[in-house]
Amino acid sequence: MPLRDDELLIVRHFDAPLPLVFRMWEDAVHRANWWAPRGCRCIHFSHEFREGGRWRAGFVSDQYGENWHEGVYRQIDRDRRIVFTFVWDEGPAKGVETTVTVTFAEAHGGTIQTFHQTPFTDVERRDSHIAGWSGLLDRQQAYVEAKIADQTQAGDAS
Repeated sequence: MPLRDDELLIVRHFDAPLPLVFRMWEDAVHRANWWAPRGCRCIHFSHEFREGGRWRAGFVSDQYGENWHEGVYRQIDRDRRIVFTFVWDEGPAKGVETTVTVTFAEAHGGTIQTFHQTPFTDVERRDSHIAGWSGLLDRQQAYVEAKIADQTQAGDAS
């Protein structure tokens, strides 16, 4: 099914077990290590990982300065699905709420993670998020797969 102009979809395959990939979303300490676009650094990540729980994050870059965003978890289905709202504090999309749905599935000895965000106010706004989310998810993938490598070296693949 083709995407509408107001939605963004990014699919990733992780060489990691599904429970580990899910835990990287659940654990705020882990998430702070990858929750920023390429060229940025996460300076804050906190959340109540439960339905109705709030989350808040900030990142900084030389080019864009500090950027803050937040939302509420709408649905959490362990190892299957996370749905949360996303709102920027400042900038052109200030106050515009979107919904992010992240789903997880076992596949090919690893995990398929599907990231979907909607609705965007226009195609330009959607397209402005592609590089940011792609860079953030690149960081997530590198972080998760480094955890697997660390576990393998330590002889603990649990």
